[in-house]
Amino acid sequence: MASNVNRRNALKNIIAGTAAIGVSSGFSALAMDKPESNEPLRLKGNINHAVCRWCFSSFDVEALCIEAKKIGIKGIDLVGPQDWPTLKKHGLESTMCNGAEINLVDGFNDEKFHEKLIQNYTAMIPLVAEAGYKNLICFSGNRRGKDDETGWNNCVKGLKQLIPLAEKHNVVLVMELLNSKVNHKDYQCDRTSWGAELCKRLGSENFKLLYDIYHMQIDEGDVIRNIRDYHQYIAHYHTAGVPGRNEIDDTQELYYPAIMKAIAETGFKGFVAQEFIPKNADKMASLKKAISICDI
Repeated sequence: MASNVNRRNALKNIIAGTAAIGVSSGFSALAMDKPESNEPLRLKGNINHAVCRWCFSSFDVEALCIEAKKIGIKGIDLVGPQDWPTLKKHGLESTMCNGAEINLVDGFNDEKFHEKLIQNYTAMIPLVAEAGYKNLICFSGNRRGKDDETGWNNCVKGLKQLIPLAEKHNVVLVMELLNSKVNHKDYQCDRTSWGAELCKRLGSENFKLLYDIYHMQIDEGDVIRNIRDYHQYIAHYHTAGVPGRNEIDDTQELYYPAIMKAIAETGFKGFVAQEFIPKNADKMASLKKAISICDI
């Protein structure tokens, strides 16, 4: 009996040790260790990398452009017309334009906001096109008691008034998927299937989804399968560590190399933008590490 107990304990120790070695070596091999800030990354070209402006607000736009360009980043998300000249100066793209939305809670799912939204987007769509950009963000807004069918119908009613203009200018209106569990309580477009149904009802290549990996891991999980199943409706991706929108490293529950591989396998040619909150005092080192992990 004592011999069997010892054997079980020994086996547990061996398995635990093997798992620890496997995880450690796997993470290290995939650049989970902090890269040296002064060493340029050699990107593979399978993923087009971008970064979200608001996560690095301690940098002015000029400084962020300079540092991002060093890493090999091709664009910056969530900047409006006032910052486009600075991006152009540094050869960077405004990969997800903003500035037409009212906010995240007052969106297309409520008819009382349609007049203002249509006015805003009618003015912004030509500006995006004139600048040579393509993606313009939009939001469903909060449910405020509306069921799915009402939300879809209201979104279709509002967005259909803008789709012809978007098609004319080759601009894609991109609705972001946000979690309603932790960060954006009551937000309606909080499932990939909900956004995909809206895409089907609108029936235009000029309306698609921003699949935020962080948000969708919180609300629905099954990230890789959903990317594979709904990729035709996705125009853009955001990243961050779960839980807490933390840095992409071995403290969080998502394995980004596999997710990036799944994205690449769909034939996606758009952008993947980092949207984590850097904890490291050297924020550019954190960004560089995230890019290296996601560059498959």
